[in-house]
Amino acid sequence: PSVTGREEQTEGQRSTLECSTPYVCLGDNIVLRWEGYDPRVSEVSGRVQLDTSGVSQQLNLTSSFSWKDHSKKLLCEVSDGSKRASTEVVLRVRHSPKDTRASLSPSSGNIGVGDTVTLSCEVASSHPPVSSYRWYKDGAAVGAERVLGLRAVRRQDHGRYHCEAQNALGTGVSPPVTLRVFSAEIVASPAAEVLEGTATTLSCDVPGREGQPEELTFSWFKNGAWLKEGPAHTLLFPAVAAADAGYYSCQVTNSQGSDTAQAISLSVTYPPRIPTLTLFQEAQGGRRVIVRCTVDSHPPATLAIDREGAVLATSAAQVALGQRLSASSSRNSLRLEIRDAGARDGGRYGCSASNVHGNASATKVLVSRAAGLLIQPSAEVAEGAAVTLTCVGTAGAAEKPLYTWYRNGRRLQESSFPTLEFPSVRGDDAGAFQCQVRSGNSSDTSEAVPLRVLYPPRQPVLSSFLQSQGGRLGIIQCSVESDPESSLTLRRGDGVVACTRGCPQAASPRVRATSSYNSLKVEIRDVVVEDEGIYVCQAGNSQGSASATVDFKA
Repeated sequence: PSVTGREEQTEGQRSTLECSTPYVCLGDNIVLRWEGYDPRVSEVSGRVQLDTSGVSQQLNLTSSFSWKDHSKKLLCEVSDGSKRASTEVVLRVRHSPKDTRASLSPSSGNIGVGDTVTLSCEVASSHPPVSSYRWYKDGAAVGAERVLGLRAVRRQDHGRYHCEAQNALGTGVSPPVTLRVFSAEIVASPAAEVLEGTATTLSCDVPGREGQPEELTFSWFKNGAWLKEGPAHTLLFPAVAAADAGYYSCQVTNSQGSDTAQAISLSVTYPPRIPTLTLFQEAQGGRRVIVRCTVDSHPPATLAIDREGAVLATSAAQVALGQRLSASSSRNSLRLEIRDAGARDGGRYGCSASNVHGNASATKVLVSRAAGLLIQPSAEVAEGAAVTLTCVGTAGAAEKPLYTWYRNGRRLQESSFPTLEFPSVRGDDAGAFQCQVRSGNSSDTSEAVPLRVLYPPRQPVLSSFLQSQGGRLGIIQCSVESDPESSLTLRRGDGVVACTRGCPQAASPRVRATSSYNSLKVEIRDVVVEDEGIYVCQAGNSQGSASATVDFKA
């Protein structure tokens, strides 16, 4: 048999295939038939021609073919008993892309920021072949290739993707697939910088958190220290405090792994607290006063120092400073230095601090002495040095002043000269010195300033004693005068009996040593004749050394 009809069928349109033979067989055993078609959507009709124009037998198959029939084989067969002859037809059904689907690789595990992801668009069948592809993310076009590659995934790549495959007959649309980017991020509400007392929320999220297929666990950290853990993705501050400021991070965990968000800085602003105001006047010389003001606030405060209401210095604008004044400032700190200070600089000093959220202030009274005491070359000298004490800060007196000198509260001398001189100072001259200045009906006394004289040990005082009651107990005691403190060592012959520092434990269990400032006491229990002899006490410090001996008899 021969088959005629269209070379290609179109899906949804009815078409007819004709199977025919150029002869007619009248026997009952001879059959012409179609095989391989779907009888539910097909019709078969036959016709026999026997006339002068020709002889033929024809069997028509009329059907509506679908895309699933594409490449399907139909058979037109004529049979006579066991004898058969047939012709095969391969269907070519034109149809739009069918069974379009999108696939995601990798298909399992968490996809993080920076990972590589591939989206592929596949069709089960298309005739003619697919001519173009289109990719869409959340409805917006993102690509025009069969394979959409994302080489470094970003958070914003999270979403629902679908593809379209198109040929001349139409378009196949895939069901959407969701690309889940597992990337944690913290957001502060209402802002990352808030005023103290504001209700504040930190939210830790991964894209599509509410649509995640499994429950997530959130771990919160502040400045690297663990805070809390659980299913809640928020950290709430009903009324945020200054102490809540810091760096916060969170870790989000699911069954596939975890991701830690980049830390966010929560900044809490607040008005200045009460400032700390300190006043310092040099005891030696009394010629310099330092006023320092510090405060706690955020943002930093503008500071101002005043005396009796008159502003002396600020941390903001430059203020015209007097010749005796100098000022320096740093964050929330202001320092004022007053040179050649005197009684005129005493009074109530104030410090005010202000920022956009409020202000605060503090005051303190400075009692400035007119008289001050200066020791030259230093308040700590070695014995034998020349030392001069000068009573300063009395310039401009109406009458010639009279100076009275005191050491350790006891009057030394009185003269019209402002200096007290020691051409060769001795250890006995050390003490706390003051000078009193009298001019007319007024007087002023300086602060007490210590003078320290360093000198070597004097001759040690070494004594011995033997107590017979309740057993024989020998006591040897060594004491000395020196500054700084001396190291004392008690020797007998070439051996060390005891010392005040850096000495090994006594060789005999009968010997017990105790020490105090510049003193060493040695007790010898159960004294025997062998304990008799000459004992030497050696004393030494950075200035020199001295020694003394005693003859101990049992």
